[in-house]
Amino acid sequence: MKNNKGFTLIELLVVIAIIGLLSTLAVVALNSARQKSRDSKRVADMKQVQTALELYFADENGYPDDSGTLGAGDFQKLCDDAADGWVSSATACTTTYMGLVPSAPTPADGTCDATNNPYIYTAGAGTPPASYGMTFCLGGTVGDLSAGVRSANPNGIQ
Repeated sequence: MKNNKGFTLIELLVVIAIIGLLSTLAVVALNSARQKSRDSKRVADMKQVQTALELYFADENGYPDDSGTLGAGDFQKLCDDAADGWVSSATACTTTYMGLVPSAPTPADGTCDATNNPYIYTAGAGTPPASYGMTFCLGGTVGDLSAGVRSANPNGIQ
């Protein structure tokens, strides 16, 4: 009787198949967690911008009066020195309400695509504006907010 030490080919293939199956399940679970994380970040970003806008309103008796994509161009910082409140990150400010305005996380998920994923700020009517609107997109449900394009204004997030 011969005593071989080692594994047979069948045993090795079974182990490799099990490892492959487990790693596939881990990747799928990780991608789902990443999507939920991006959506939670979107809601948290909107709440932070709303807080900064309320501080700005308290000092300036109105909201910024320019509209555009948050986190890009002249919408990288919120301060009191600019006529419209929004400035690029390189601009020095006397009072800074938000030092780094967030931009939407990528990639766009679920019901979101590249056109509705960015955070968009829209100034309300009046000089200075007495209101504002922001839009953002959720790829999935977060709390009581369903997936899709959502909005934020001085009354909260809808």
